[in-house]
Amino acid sequence: MATIEPISKAEAVKQNSRQLRGHLARDLADPANPFDKEGYSLLKFHGVYQGYDRDSATQLKQRGESKLWQFMVRVRIPGGRLKAAQYLALDAIADRWADGTLRVTARQSIQFHGVVKAGLKVAIGEINRALLTTLAACGDVVRTVTTSPAPIRDPVHQRLESDARRLSAHLLPSTRAYHEIWVDGEQWRAGEAPEDPPDALYGACYLPRKFKVGVATPEDNTIDVLTNDLAIVPLWEDGRLTGYNFLIGGGHGMTHNNPKTYPRLASPVAFVEAGDLLEAAAAVVKLHRDWGDRVNRRHARLKYVVAERGETWARERLAEYLGKPLEPARPLPPFAVPDHLGWHPQGDGKFYLGVPVASGRIDDGDGSRLRSALRAIITEFGCDPILMPSQDIILSEVRPEHIAPIEAMLRAHGVRLNAELLPAERWALACPALPTCGLALTEAERVRADIVGQIGERLARYGLEHERLSIRITGCPNGCARPYNGDIGIVGRMPGYYALFVGGDFAGTRLNALLADRVALADIGATFDPLFAFYAAERAAGEGFGDFCHRVGMTALQQRLAHRFAPRPHAAD
Repeated sequence: MATIEPISKAEAVKQNSRQLRGHLARDLADPANPFDKEGYSLLKFHGVYQGYDRDSATQLKQRGESKLWQFMVRVRIPGGRLKAAQYLALDAIADRWADGTLRVTARQSIQFHGVVKAGLKVAIGEINRALLTTLAACGDVVRTVTTSPAPIRDPVHQRLESDARRLSAHLLPSTRAYHEIWVDGEQWRAGEAPEDPPDALYGACYLPRKFKVGVATPEDNTIDVLTNDLAIVPLWEDGRLTGYNFLIGGGHGMTHNNPKTYPRLASPVAFVEAGDLLEAAAAVVKLHRDWGDRVNRRHARLKYVVAERGETWARERLAEYLGKPLEPARPLPPFAVPDHLGWHPQGDGKFYLGVPVASGRIDDGDGSRLRSALRAIITEFGCDPILMPSQDIILSEVRPEHIAPIEAMLRAHGVRLNAELLPAERWALACPALPTCGLALTEAERVRADIVGQIGERLARYGLEHERLSIRITGCPNGCARPYNGDIGIVGRMPGYYALFVGGDFAGTRLNALLADRVALADIGATFDPLFAFYAAERAAGEGFGDFCHRVGMTALQQRLAHRFAPRPHAAD
């Protein structure tokens, strides 16, 4: 078994944190200064990222002034399910303590941006009063568990929602530090041993890196389940749950020009009986805890353990943790991604409406007052919102007689509905990037419309504007918008420049590959132009763009690019 002794600064911080307490309570009382490096690391476990406004940082530095420190606060919401009252509470927090917006993440959570230190504790306290939490929304622990957003009232979907909630609760850290610091529990005093022992699941040092869990059926891979450290696929036969396939070792993060880091999709490891779901999931967490790399955080995700030791080895270790043999994963049918935007029956006489949210940003912009519309609709009709992994939002529990007035309210607020979107807009994801993310190399959310517009214009030139394709835009290679398994991945390379990836599949079961590096923002559309012409001329019937790129191969694609951008010969004198 690999050692779990702290052998890096990050590991030492976790081990010495007194179950995630550190000096957070002390430093929280000083609103004038940011948390120190130790506090920065521990805040993540509590669902908080410390950063600064990168738009103003240079100007402030030139004036000799301090950075504008601010915080991102993320809520842990299993399966993205919210009650109407909870959403309205979050909406109110956005005005009181954040920048007036809510952001739906690609993992079915809500993020607040622009929270200042003086309002941090109050905001988290109000989140908890709404019966929600930020604990373990970030950090080296199991984060928010995702699943299909569809509120269909049948045994399969009800089981998905139930499993997501049960897994989230079972894998949550047990420390009391969170409530001590943020919800006015009894404070631990220096010189006294904390009352709670090291976490039984996570140990004194928690996990080597973050850990993501998703639960999905092959018929609805909306969450890109294979990008998770643990992908759980329930198997049904004649209406009966027979068990779960565990696919292990997915993850998107990588570093440019470092081939030792790479994206990976989870691979089949074991079949788990239905009654063993929770303990088997805990066994995968223990596998990461005990065998993950605690020296090099760039090599610390579970994907590297599985890639280097193999699926058979992983299954044998899981069987040891579980105390019973495990059989290999069973065959799976092809994966699919249905469209949950628009109106759909729930199966109980009610309906749900998928509402598009560009980049997940719920706000009142110049052309659309989406935030006001959602607040009014949820208040009047009591719809329970569901956050989608496509960064959109579902309004569920809609009675048939409320369909027309809800749609009218959305249109009155200038909200574009799914029928008004072309596929390039509909299926585009973008991470926040600048100015709030400290890791961003360049823009993502703020240039999403520009990039999608460039691509849409080129698609229209060849009659492809109605073809379904996924576009994933991130400001750095960490891959928060899942760029490496989309039809098109656009990854921040340096300010104003991007690496372009193609060849993933729409169903999320294949990684794409690097097409071009260091492409200027203004040149993205022109770079794809010859490939769209190639696709229009030689695609097979029903073939998606990513599938086409994968079939013809990178050499053929590169040749098209070379021909398009080759210097033109001068006319003869």
